[in-house]
Amino acid sequence: METTMNEKLTSQQAIELENKYGAHNYHPLPVVLSRGEGVYVWDAEGKRYYDFLSAYSAVNQGHSHPKIVKALTDQASTLALTSRAFYNDVLGAYEKYVTEYFGYDKVLPMNSGAEAVETALKLTRKWAYEKKGVAENEAKIIVCENNFHGRTISIISFSNDPDARKNFGPYTPGFIKIPYNDINALEEALKDNNVAGFLVEPIRGEAGVFVPDEGYLTEASELCKAAGVLFIADEVQTGIARTGELLAVDHENVKPDVLILGKAISGGVYPVSAVFANDDIMEVIRPGEHGSTFGGNPVAAKVAIAALEVIKDEKLAENAEKLGQLFRSEINKFVDECDLVKLVRGKGLLNAIVINDSEDSSTAWDICIKLKDNGLLAKPTHGNIIRFAPPLVMNEEQLMECVAIIKETISEF
Repeated sequence: METTMNEKLTSQQAIELENKYGAHNYHPLPVVLSRGEGVYVWDAEGKRYYDFLSAYSAVNQGHSHPKIVKALTDQASTLALTSRAFYNDVLGAYEKYVTEYFGYDKVLPMNSGAEAVETALKLTRKWAYEKKGVAENEAKIIVCENNFHGRTISIISFSNDPDARKNFGPYTPGFIKIPYNDINALEEALKDNNVAGFLVEPIRGEAGVFVPDEGYLTEASELCKAAGVLFIADEVQTGIARTGELLAVDHENVKPDVLILGKAISGGVYPVSAVFANDDIMEVIRPGEHGSTFGGNPVAAKVAIAALEVIKDEKLAENAEKLGQLFRSEINKFVDECDLVKLVRGKGLLNAIVINDSEDSSTAWDICIKLKDNGLLAKPTHGNIIRFAPPLVMNEEQLMECVAIIKETISEF
């Protein structure tokens, strides 16, 4: 099939091109998107859908937000990239804005979520050797089972997911795995004096939106403090207003020693990630010890400022909190009368339903296909769980329309 760059492809043609020329490292729903605005996306044939994935919570501010897009285009046409070999006139202003916004002394700017997690791991190890006095190469970092922090070699080394791990070894040592939401297991693991940090998702997103018990994060943070261990929050998916607070740790007023952000810090129009810490931690990183050609580039800096202004100006955390309550209460009523849905769980507008079927069944996938036919896009995770995470710019009327689509679709099964 011959195509030129400006020829309009049909959905089928686009899918065939990806299958032929792209690595098969994803299994997308069979829909080809060509435009997005607010809570909606349109396919190549012009059919409109509600987006209930938000690019895994990257487009919290909605698709093609005019303020964020303007920041992108204005800066891209002025100065896009200098590398960090030179100063630029935007980065310092961004660093001031973003550290004040989240309440930290320093930020280390990167691009992708996985890169930011790697940065936090390196920072934690270096801090352990230079500040805590752990013997060289002995530092350990505690992680939780069924985590999802990205797909680099180091990160998959402490993953439980066989797809992520199998045939990618040898693995990086230095990690202790404990059950999630288990304070006793954490307390036990912290007895090892070589432990430098505890890396945790405040809500496990990829594992199916698992919300820990009330007080878990507070206790975990206090235990880490008492043990002289860094509490590291991976808020790449849960951060930036998604769960009804600016950060998911804010529900318990927990202040991580190291905070990892990505995805919606740019509103999804550009890869931006960031690691925050105070001076006593961040000062262990010196010139030449870590970096990225694109990390902290002028476009990223301008885009992130705009994206974070939108979160505040449009009160998106408050909206996520209100609509999340409504969504769960409506779906809970449905759970009571429907055998196919076991439960709904989540916080803010990060929610999931568990389908009453085995993990290896195709029911959740089939439901998502049917939802697509009915104008709503969502994706299963772990076989029998469907995650629902629309852009936070959604209004009540739109949400109720989506609840109706979800109920109607599941009732057909």
